[in-house]
Amino acid sequence: MSESNLIKTHSRFYLSVNPAADGRKMRSIIAEDPEWSLAEVPALTKLCLQCIVKNFTEKPILDELKPSHKSYVLERLSPSLPLTVTANLISDESYWRRCTEARWGPSDVTAYGNSWKRMFFERHLEGIIELFIPDVTDTRTVLELVPLCRNYVKRLKISQLLPPIKEPPRFDEDDESDCVSDAGSDGPSVDHFDFQILLDKLGNLEELHLVYGVKGCGMNFEWNLFEFTFRDCECLAKALKSCKTLQVFSVHRSKVDDDKCCILASHLLDHPSLLELDLSHNHIGDRGAKAISKLLNQSKLKKLNLYNNRIRGPGAQALAQALSRNTTLTSLVLRLNRIGDEGGQALGQALMKNKTLVNLHLGANKMTEPSAMALSRALVDNSTLKILNLSNNKLGADGGKVLEEGISHNCSLVECDLRLTDVDQESELYITQTLRTNQSLTGRKPHHSPNDEV
Repeated sequence: MSESNLIKTHSRFYLSVNPAADGRKMRSIIAEDPEWSLAEVPALTKLCLQCIVKNFTEKPILDELKPSHKSYVLERLSPSLPLTVTANLISDESYWRRCTEARWGPSDVTAYGNSWKRMFFERHLEGIIELFIPDVTDTRTVLELVPLCRNYVKRLKISQLLPPIKEPPRFDEDDESDCVSDAGSDGPSVDHFDFQILLDKLGNLEELHLVYGVKGCGMNFEWNLFEFTFRDCECLAKALKSCKTLQVFSVHRSKVDDDKCCILASHLLDHPSLLELDLSHNHIGDRGAKAISKLLNQSKLKKLNLYNNRIRGPGAQALAQALSRNTTLTSLVLRLNRIGDEGGQALGQALMKNKTLVNLHLGANKMTEPSAMALSRALVDNSTLKILNLSNNKLGADGGKVLEEGISHNCSLVECDLRLTDVDQESELYITQTLRTNQSLTGRKPHHSPNDEV
């Protein structure tokens, strides 16, 4: 192109970009290069940041950046980056929120201390444990995650634990007898996930909730899918003892019987931090209750939940004896057991000595008028108990009268559930009015928990 034509081309370009430079109406030029654009060339800084984002897995650069540049990179990082890269490098909550919602959809973070990073790692570790198959899943899938998540995991809620895959016995046509004996000698190394490999490594773990069962087994139902074995129990008990930071422990709907309860209780006797124990929906009887009573004497438990077990009078008497000396327990739930008047009277006598219990749930325990009399006498002297649930016990009209008398001398009780107790309406009305007076004096409103249903 000649110099004159080049000048003309530049002048047309200048006038198309700067129409104010000439009063005449000008047409925009058409570039010969189809990829040519009037878009502004990105700054070198931006190009460098884009390169950092693109190559973050191979060369993660973050802390060295200025705050504004760091924000730019974090907003553009993929939520699917390897955890080995991001876990201990990225603390930005917005990034972990994107990771969480990309995997599980919109989520409520309030139950995780409003920490998206904690929520992500707790749910991630829970998922690995819930899908762990003994002798099939490599334990390294759990152990390799520990250095990445141990600073952020405070609670684990395991809703299922899978048993080993049950293989049918194989028979050799040449020597059937030998093969049968060999097959009988082989077996899984563990019955469920062994928490001994994990709990002592989670230095911030405060809560552990377990169910030894399988969700959604459907037509593949077998009883062995819901079996908490002795080997499981021994492994779990040792793991609990090694987890010095644990404050809340529950294993429910897992067929924990007296023998297994004794094993768990013996390993928790000197636990330095355990405050809440939930063994609800199991098969615990009197021997198990006696083992727990020893735990009450030596531990710092504040809450004990034995809802829906098989505890009868002797077991309740052992718990009552421990309760009369205990100075830490604030809540005891014995709903849906079989303590009867033998246990009800013992607990009433314990309340005359106990000075710390605030909540006592004795619903559906086959108690009658003698239990009401013992509890009534206790309420005359007890100034600590605030919530008493006696629902679904056959206390009768006379039982209601004696409770009415005891509550009339009490200023601390603010709730007393008497549904389905055959207490007459006059007594129930008087008790309700007295409780309202106590509520106004203490400024406490009635509290209804999910376990309050009859």
